[in-house]
Amino acid sequence: MLDLQIRLGHPHWLILDEAHHLFPPEWDTSILQRIKDLFSTLFITAHMTHVSRQILAIVDVVIGVGTDAPSTLRDFAQTAGQNVPETVPSALEKGEALVWFRRTEQAPVRIKPAQSRQEHQRHRRKYAEGDLGEDNSFYFRGPQGKLKLRAQNLALFVQIAQGVDDETWLFHLRKGDYSRWFREVIKDPDLAAEAEKVEQDEKLSASESRARIVEAIEQRYTLLA
Repeated sequence: MLDLQIRLGHPHWLILDEAHHLFPPEWDTSILQRIKDLFSTLFITAHMTHVSRQILAIVDVVIGVGTDAPSTLRDFAQTAGQNVPETVPSALEKGEALVWFRRTEQAPVRIKPAQSRQEHQRHRRKYAEGDLGEDNSFYFRGPQGKLKLRAQNLALFVQIAQGVDDETWLFHLRKGDYSRWFREVIKDPDLAAEAEKVEQDEKLSASESRARIVEAIEQRYTLLA
């Protein structure tokens, strides 16, 4: 890529998803330091505290999205060894984001990005019907680990959830596995929040909690049916 940039002037951007896997705290960033001035680089992660501090040091702009945006900025500041902005709001409305130009005295800016319906629909279809791969699939294993029922997307998750035994369903429910998968893999914080409410309500039976989570999925992904 460095050779391409020197000869042809591109790529202009490097977009690095799951940055916490690519650049863990112990990672040697010497190679990246050599090319950081030639590329505009975008790091994407849901686990800011697990990213190399050397990577965070070269970041100029921090963008936090979703309901966890304020804590994202705080995690970045703490991990990077920078003072937490005092003006970070405690919560955001749905669809809002925070933009922090960390090398200036400017307070974090609260914005509401325009949504691309075409891209959003494509990503929703991927999570609903596509193959997320073995590493990102949800596995119903049960308390003894005897099962390996793989849900490679939301459609299969719903299908398996409706047929799996109560013991297996409740095992993953009590561990918070459903909300964690929705948040970290499906990238749907709203769905994760709904699932989390169900997971924390111990009064719900297996069938009731199952129905609540299935309904939350179907309400958000009915356009793909």
